[in-house]
Amino acid sequence: MGTIEDLDAYVAGNSARFVDELKDFIRIPSISAEAARHDDVVHAAEYLKAAAEQAGFTKAELLPTGANPAVYAERIVDPSLPTVLVYGHYDVQPADPKQWASPPFQPEIRDGNIYGRGAVDDKGQVWMHLKAVEAYLRTGHELPVNLKLIVEGNEESNDAPFADLVEREKTRLAADAIVISDTDMFSKDVPSLTISLRGVAQVQATVHGPDTELHSGSFGGAVGNPVAILDSIIASLHDADGRVTVPGFYDDVLPTSPAVTDSIAKLPFDAATFAREAGNVPALGGEKGFSVLEQLWTRPTLEVVGQGGGYQGEGFQNTIPRDATVKIVARLVPGQDPQKTADQIAKAIVDAAPPTVRIDIDSAKGGGRAVVTSTDSPAIRAASSAMHDVFGKPVLFTGEGGSIPVVETFGRVLNLSAALVGVGLSTDGYHGPNEKFGIDRFTNGIRVIGRLWNQIGAELAGPAPQPVRVAAAPPVRDIGM
Repeated sequence: MGTIEDLDAYVAGNSARFVDELKDFIRIPSISAEAARHDDVVHAAEYLKAAAEQAGFTKAELLPTGANPAVYAERIVDPSLPTVLVYGHYDVQPADPKQWASPPFQPEIRDGNIYGRGAVDDKGQVWMHLKAVEAYLRTGHELPVNLKLIVEGNEESNDAPFADLVEREKTRLAADAIVISDTDMFSKDVPSLTISLRGVAQVQATVHGPDTELHSGSFGGAVGNPVAILDSIIASLHDADGRVTVPGFYDDVLPTSPAVTDSIAKLPFDAATFAREAGNVPALGGEKGFSVLEQLWTRPTLEVVGQGGGYQGEGFQNTIPRDATVKIVARLVPGQDPQKTADQIAKAIVDAAPPTVRIDIDSAKGGGRAVVTSTDSPAIRAASSAMHDVFGKPVLFTGEGGSIPVVETFGRVLNLSAALVGVGLSTDGYHGPNEKFGIDRFTNGIRVIGRLWNQIGAELAGPAPQPVRVAAAPPVRDIGM
């Protein structure tokens, strides 16, 4: 049998164990946003380090970040071979058990899915890479590339510590290509690769009125109401056609790449299904003149994601509130500078305020820039071939409306264009209750990754070398919790 046939057979014979191991990983509540979970986050890092060593990485260690540690592992086969860097994260979002059908950190198998926080984002997709390495080595084959793995523990709470680590460790992390499995496919029946990500900017502003809450009968009409004024400011940030009215917001927007435009036209998109998956909304809105997918992937947006002010308890307090606060997130497209955009939004809010109130900009910060990857890059060509071989269908290219700031960091610091090779689905509940990962996609993802190493080696270094046999490895052992 050849390398791929051996790999497929090994995956088929060990898939139940792979799922059991992933369940153990999910059981660790590695919530980076909760300080009380710090020990659990470190436990998850240590568990992953042991798992990398068990899989066959010859070196694994924890790297400090100033926050939660990153797990670094490598297997350098031959310095003359191409080197691939794999990125992921082991931390997870918070999870309210009351919203889950089963406890979020007690994973369950239902209807062919593994349910649990981190199942798909990103523990399950990191686990695919470890098991692909194991499958190579346990079947007596050596990897056709040098492999480096970096998995962080701050992605769901704070981008800065890992960005600093990339700057500090750029020599250690140097590679010829980078693969990130923290994205999804268009649908279960449509294999796809993400080639564009939007950037992000955030603004929080507070409207201040009187120094104390005032009786609405004694002062209403004469004193500016912060909640009502904030509402009018928010309403002024879009026009009737859904366009953002912030001065300069669209000035730097670059034309959409033909690759993205062509891919959108080929995708079997159904607006009614999308509306249903979006929570049974009665109708879709957005910027006029653009399709839903164009709005999600190629157009910048400005969204209110939080607003507060005034009495929120039962009944009525009948007072004019002292202040009101808004949180705004803008999703950005190529050409837009995140900090510049945040400052533009902040200025628009201040300029729209009447003299009856005072505006404080609590924060205005830019996140990662938007990213577009060439469909003709070696890593994308290799990933397309690997996915086509496993799923048996042509691979289409998609965008992602969200942001993965680290992709821009890797491009800027390491000069690496990422291949986003994910097999999740948008309906898998990323960040939400009842997060899940289809077991068939998990095992197929391992098969994709195994093929990817062969294909990327060929793309980066010419014809793939003949499979190399290695000494028989010791039996798999329990790495423990």
